[in-house]
Amino acid sequence: MDDFATTATMIHPLDPLGIAELAVVRDRIAAHPGFNDKLRYSGTELREPPKPAVLAWRPGEAVVRAARSVLLDTGNGDVFEVITDLNRGAVASWEKLPLDQAPYGQPGIILDEFFRIDQIVKSDPAWIAAVKRRGITDADLPLVQVDPFSAGNFLYPEEQGRRLVRAVSYWRGDIKDNGYAHPIEGVVAVVDLIANRILTLVDDPVAIPIPRRKRNYGRDDLPPPRTDLKPLNITQPEGPSFATDGWEVRWQDWRFRVGFTPREGLVLHQLSIQDRPVIYRASITEMVVPYADPTTNHYWKNAFDAGEYGLGKLANQLELGCDCKGLIRYFDIPAQDDHGTPELMKNAVCMHEEDYGILWKHYEFRNGIREARRSRRLVISFFATVGNYDYGFFWYLYQDGTIQLEGKLTGIIQTAAVAPGAAYPWGGMVAEQLGGPTHQHFFNARLHMMVDGERNTVTEHEFQPRPWGTDNPHGNVFDVTSRTLSRELDAAREADGRTGRYWKISNPNATNSVGKPPAYKLAVMPSPLMLAQEGSAVRKRAGFATKHVWVTKYDPKERFAAGEFPNQHQGGDGLPAYVAQNRPIENEDIVLWHTFGHTHVCKPEDFPIMPVEYAGFMLKPNGFFAENPAMNLPDDAGHDVQDGDASCCCS
Repeated sequence: MDDFATTATMIHPLDPLGIAELAVVRDRIAAHPGFNDKLRYSGTELREPPKPAVLAWRPGEAVVRAARSVLLDTGNGDVFEVITDLNRGAVASWEKLPLDQAPYGQPGIILDEFFRIDQIVKSDPAWIAAVKRRGITDADLPLVQVDPFSAGNFLYPEEQGRRLVRAVSYWRGDIKDNGYAHPIEGVVAVVDLIANRILTLVDDPVAIPIPRRKRNYGRDDLPPPRTDLKPLNITQPEGPSFATDGWEVRWQDWRFRVGFTPREGLVLHQLSIQDRPVIYRASITEMVVPYADPTTNHYWKNAFDAGEYGLGKLANQLELGCDCKGLIRYFDIPAQDDHGTPELMKNAVCMHEEDYGILWKHYEFRNGIREARRSRRLVISFFATVGNYDYGFFWYLYQDGTIQLEGKLTGIIQTAAVAPGAAYPWGGMVAEQLGGPTHQHFFNARLHMMVDGERNTVTEHEFQPRPWGTDNPHGNVFDVTSRTLSRELDAAREADGRTGRYWKISNPNATNSVGKPPAYKLAVMPSPLMLAQEGSAVRKRAGFATKHVWVTKYDPKERFAAGEFPNQHQGGDGLPAYVAQNRPIENEDIVLWHTFGHTHVCKPEDFPIMPVEYAGFMLKPNGFFAENPAMNLPDDAGHDVQDGDASCCCS
């Protein structure tokens, strides 16, 4: 296959940091007087130049390059933000962050800590005694799976200002055993990652035995494969319809740049169609998974998978024929390990085209005209594995100007042991003695809009039935309401399927073919909101999940829906704090934030690995074009090959 790796020389201000640049960052930081051998890299990313400078830049001009690194001192817990000027090859600033003060906050958990936590927990005599009381033997101890989980912040005095994780454990019969089938209830270790010890051990009275039935999913443990499934392939003998130049992609009338950060993963920059801008920058900046079980092992579970772990850092190496199939363009992503050593994340992003059925069609029986065109979409995607869950993020671009983001949720559910013969009150039974806690998944997309220009306005619309009257004598009339969201506090909104509420992002400084502002419409999918009670720890920390739509005036410092450091933060940061400024947002440089997700009540079919659940949204042109922009597509009738010529998909 025609694999593709983007390791080209930097030619644009938004190109991700390259391997050579990351080596410069490591070397300059190591030579700085503030460096010591206890420092670890939480993440390094491109410090994106100011938007005006990017828009003014032209090919061939000088490129301003700087890197932002967050460093954690694993000896004393200090956290530093370091800016490296890559044009000068020097550290430009080295600042200690006040994360040891309320409302606290910590950098995300790093890989080095994951391995250290296992050693800390398993060497603790009190923990060993606790699991032995539950039937774990000396022979079992090396195989016990210790799962570190972000600790949250419940205002416990002894935990404030410390760098912590909470760890739960699972019995395993062998190294390949699925530990999530065997949870050890009633034992939670609160681990101090700086002191390298268990700060608090929660050890409830022994009440629930460990489930021992194996529920494995390795190839050797699966039932015989089906034999009635024939190959399904899609080929493109003339190659793909897209073209790449380094990190820039052109497809049909679309043009954009691929970016990637350790926290967000895939970023789309400067998305335009027919050379008209639509979005300046698009990414998933945060997600949270709160659980609805109030018991010892579960009440504190509310992972912020971007801010506490890093979606980009945990990106999969995609495999042809499994994750991706057919004619794929791969993007290799330059990255760093915890020590700052550059490495290449192979095949972290893949891109391909898919057939998507009928785009438009009509048969006119009066004159015999019969026309139809098939839809094709461009897919840009990556997968991240965060502990037990796997998340795919798929951006789709369509030939009619539609933009779609689809989250694919799969992997292994969190589990709870249940006493023999008992019911599980906090979720669904997935197997004998095994429950799955009810929980929610929330994602937040940050869309720095730029519809036909830098100043946009958001309006909210609903369908309302018109009362009977002289202007509605037959009772069939309904109206579309419209109101402008003028200030930030006006624009923290909820979807309403009953009224079909939707939002348009328009440019009031331009006029379309029918005398209106050109616009894009946010089309939301049915989606829950945060169900945890007002005042609960997770609701305070994940305020972004209390509304479907937020609109803020662009501020380059406001990058993440839950704030810069959600790990162990007391709450109140992110979108609720941003909109409290109540800045004007009408005809301004604005950011649209959309929260979407899924409420998951677990069932037997979700185990041992759950089939994909979907969540996402669309942005659809609404007066952006003068007519259907896909009317010029060629007729593909008769071009199909019927003998098995098929296949391009990245699932």
